[in-house]
Amino acid sequence: MWPFISQMNPDASTIAAGAPIEVDLTPVAEGQDIKVFWRGKPIYISHRTKKQVEEVRSVPVASLPDPASDQSRTKDGHEQWLVVIGICTHLGCIPIAHEGNYDGFFCPCHGSQYDASGRVRQGPAPLNLPVPPYQFVSDTKIQIG
Repeated sequence: MWPFISQMNPDASTIAAGAPIEVDLTPVAEGQDIKVFWRGKPIYISHRTKKQVEEVRSVPVASLPDPASDQSRTKDGHEQWLVVIGICTHLGCIPIAHEGNYDGFFCPCHGSQYDASGRVRQGPAPLNLPVPPYQFVSDTKIQIG
């Protein structure tokens, strides 16, 4: 009886696909990005420069198509780090980091542009790049999921 019931359990790869992941941020220099995968989705982790943080924080939130402050998209004390799901909110293409007019992300499929906070600034995308659930487990390591 037990072998039959145990076959209904998910296999290890299914369990791992939804599990939280830890990412070491130590090798990511200021001004650089890395891309990791969580639940089959690309996650962009950007180590933003002080200038980038100042620029996105100076944008009037009310002027944005999907109003959100930079502070609401980052963690207190770790403002230099941006973590977003790298899927365009228009039709699901993968944006390119450090492209476009806003020093953020550019979607080559239909021209949506996001700033360095992942907020939509131009193009057909209706929403900002989503921020996945994450937390800092140390100053140099995050857990996504």
